[in-house]
Amino acid sequence: MVRIAELEVESRYLEAYLAILKKEAAASIRLEPGVVCIFPMAEQSEPTRIRLLEIYASREAYEAHLQSPHFQEYKTRTLPMVKSLRLVEMAALDVSTMPALFKKLR
Repeated sequence: MVRIAELEVESRYLEAYLAILKKEAAASIRLEPGVVCIFPMAEQSEPTRIRLLEIYASREAYEAHLQSPHFQEYKTRTLPMVKSLRLVEMAALDVSTMPALFKKLR
C-alpha cells in the first residue's frame, strides 16, 4: 500500500509539528514491521506544506499503524496544527524494484 499525505501546517506551529512528526515517523519505522517507509518532506519554497511518502506492507499493516500508540499521540497532538490534509492513494508502477529500495521488504 502506497500513499502520499499532503498537509499544510499553521506556520506558528511548524517547529512543534515537525518535532512531533519526526518522532512519530522514527517510531513507526523502528517499531512496526509492516511500516516500510514514512518519509516526510517539505516544499522548499513553502515549508508549511508537508508531504509524506507512506509505504505499508499491506492494508492490515496500515490499519495496525493507525492504532499504534505513537500514531495516536501524533494525531492527537498535531490535530490543531494542521490546516489541511489530503490522502492520495497511489499505485506502485514497478513493484519489483521495491526490495532493492526498501530493506524491510526483503
